[in-house]
Amino acid sequence: MGGFFGVASKNDCINDVFFGTDYHSHLGTKRGGMAAYSPDKGFQRAIHSIENSPFRTKFEKDAVDMRGKLCIGCISDTHPQPIIVRSKLGSYAIANVGVITNADELFNGIMQMDYASFETLSSGAINSNALVSVLIAHKDNFVDGIRYAQRKIEGTLNLAIMTEDGIICARDRLGRLPIIIGRRGDGYCFSLEHFAFQKLGYDTYKELRPGEIVKITADGCQTLAEGYEEMQMCSFMWTYYGYPTAVYEGVTVETMRTRNGEIMAETDIKNGKLPDVDYVCGVPDSGVPHAIGYANRSGIPFARPFIKYTPTWPRSFMPQNQSMRNMVAKMKLIPIHELIEGKKLLFVDDSIVRGTQMRETVEFLYENGAKEVHMRSACPPIMYGCKYLNFSRSNSELELIARQIINEREGAEGVKYIAEYSNTKTERGQYLRDEICRRLKLTSLEFQSLEGTVKAVGLPQCKLCTYCWTGESPDYMQMSMI
Repeated sequence: MGGFFGVASKNDCINDVFFGTDYHSHLGTKRGGMAAYSPDKGFQRAIHSIENSPFRTKFEKDAVDMRGKLCIGCISDTHPQPIIVRSKLGSYAIANVGVITNADELFNGIMQMDYASFETLSSGAINSNALVSVLIAHKDNFVDGIRYAQRKIEGTLNLAIMTEDGIICARDRLGRLPIIIGRRGDGYCFSLEHFAFQKLGYDTYKELRPGEIVKITADGCQTLAEGYEEMQMCSFMWTYYGYPTAVYEGVTVETMRTRNGEIMAETDIKNGKLPDVDYVCGVPDSGVPHAIGYANRSGIPFARPFIKYTPTWPRSFMPQNQSMRNMVAKMKLIPIHELIEGKKLLFVDDSIVRGTQMRETVEFLYENGAKEVHMRSACPPIMYGCKYLNFSRSNSELELIARQIINEREGAEGVKYIAEYSNTKTERGQYLRDEICRRLKLTSLEFQSLEGTVKAVGLPQCKLCTYCWTGESPDYMQMSMI
């Protein structure tokens, strides 16, 4: 994932971008970057690793040294960005948030058209911004170039381009991620998370429509290309990714999660599956509001039987090594024995992906004296690795615990029955839940349904991306924007 933030102002705006970008740290753990422009210093850029320390500590000196009334910042889990580009359209800084799934195909096509070379990363991969900038250069202006790139790219592309006279923002053609414009007396800003600019004194001006392209300057926000009606906003922005205070498409993350928990409790009550437990608890951090909603509706007290120790290892800078991530996850959990020993507990987590960390959490609870551990997942079983934002990314979908179980039972034919396995009322659905309980040592398990998730968000299902649960995505060639 990742996030970005930028400002076009009548005054020096480096500090605004420093703090606004830092407010996106929950969206990425690998790299941070800033780029600024001023007539006297030209384009300036800084990029640092944020794997072992937060954005703000790495960029404090850069925020002092940089100057400019135009500036963009980026948190990224992928390539170093922003990058500075010099092309037939002029010099500019470019950053993006998203995933280009057909990058190799696009690269090979470009090379066949006699482009000389690309700078590669140490991994051998091509920087996504370099690829996008070449696609844009196929046309004679930024708008046509961005539209061309949107048509050619499969995946997700939220784009920011800072020129010498403003910042061009383009929301992904299907709106899988948001871009929100803020306004203050001395200028305009763009952000993926709206609260990032509210703390800086900006008011919400508009949320871009899918595919919309705008240019912000200190004096205004100009629409360069209208957006589209079709939208596939990532459902996980509410369930997991988004910060609790964020608002997307008019829906606040915290209220969605609370409502989602209420719906899960209502379903358990209706189906006679509300367990006899002492406390309802949330797996921190994103599971907590889901759990509060469940507790409110069920009437079971809410409690926090363990606390995450985050002063040295907050979510915003976890190690990239998986074994170290698992170790840190274990070290962060500090038990409150009074609320665990001899207690029957129901936990709500945002999702169940591979099950590795959940298994360790459950073992941790039993080691500290828990009598029973029930689990509720705030979304349906994850059946497909995300190909749009890299949530639940995996080398194989068989790394996903639900798909492992289905494959072991039915082989390749099991994919035909994924809808049944997702449904708790079917024999296959009950088998999946029982088997996950056995493997993770849970007393009981239920998943939120797709219908319940959609209801909690409050937008039509056709406006939401649910690929990781259903494997369904729109036919791009049928979209009106193409």
